[in-house]
Amino acid sequence: MPKSPNTQPGFHPKKRAVKCSEDAPVVVEDQPLPKKVAETPVEQKSAAQWAYERLILYIKNFEEQLDNEHEIAMGFTGGGTGVLRIEGIGFFDPDVITFYGTDETGSRTQLIQHVSQLSVMLRALPVAIEAKAPTRIGFRLAAELEEDQAQEAESAS
Repeated sequence: MPKSPNTQPGFHPKKRAVKCSEDAPVVVEDQPLPKKVAETPVEQKSAAQWAYERLILYIKNFEEQLDNEHEIAMGFTGGGTGVLRIEGIGFFDPDVITFYGTDETGSRTQLIQHVSQLSVMLRALPVAIEAKAPTRIGFRLAAELEEDQAQEAESAS
């Protein structure tokens, strides 16, 4: 029986991005998946895990293009709910993604989202006045993603 295409070594999910100009920012769709993300076949991941992993890639890529005067935040659509300065992200199998952070007034904020309703707008906000340097959550999330998957692989063997 032939293997599913995404169980083959080097499988990458289909992705594409079209840009208006050659000097447009680098986008996630133009980059290879990190080894730890690519090594587990998509059909072995819950919708929440797969969305979580890709969100981390988008957040990290967005942050890589920010200067030291800005940090990442998330805008919400509808209802005038404002902006969330992203301080953490998580998932709960099989289908929930959560975002943790603060709103524009500094109040603790958490968004709990079903993956079927996922719609995220990343925004660059000026660094909070009390902060000495911008908070870069994407790099921390990507490193943690690598560690989690390494631990899962060890547990499975």
